[in-house]
Amino acid sequence: MARTDELTDGAAITAAFNLNVTAVMLLTARFLAAVADIKADRRVLNISSGAGRNPNAGWGVYCATKAALDMHARVVKQEQGADGARIVALAPGIVDTDMQAAIRASSVDSFPALAKFQDFHATGKLSSPANVASRILAYLDREDFGTTEIDDIRNYD
Repeated sequence: MARTDELTDGAAITAAFNLNVTAVMLLTARFLAAVADIKADRRVLNISSGAGRNPNAGWGVYCATKAALDMHARVVKQEQGADGARIVALAPGIVDTDMQAAIRASSVDSFPALAKFQDFHATGKLSSPANVASRILAYLDREDFGTTEIDDIRNYD
């Protein structure tokens, strides 16, 4: 977390894009190539974030990587068409992960929404990883999977 005028570590920015965008694009490409001739239901589910759809000051790199992931899903859906693989970039909601702990340990100068994220933790609004994982598995099995390529697990409470 850092304000835009403090984003001077090119290696850290590159690492974030490699993890959240490049790796996903490469894995998706390999999967699609491997299943191109298979006549079966083919599904790709990528973990996106509300941060890719809503800006958060101090979180420019993360927001940008998740926005890129969302756009990639839109492109893949367009390329695959009605008979190709189905893809969804799914936001999992606010999950109690190490990233949330890092956010809560940051400074308000670097991350102005700090109090909101501390409140999510203090009031029990973070979902457990196990709960989110089970909901993602159920989502992946939905008959309407891929109807929309950008979705949020919280739409299915």
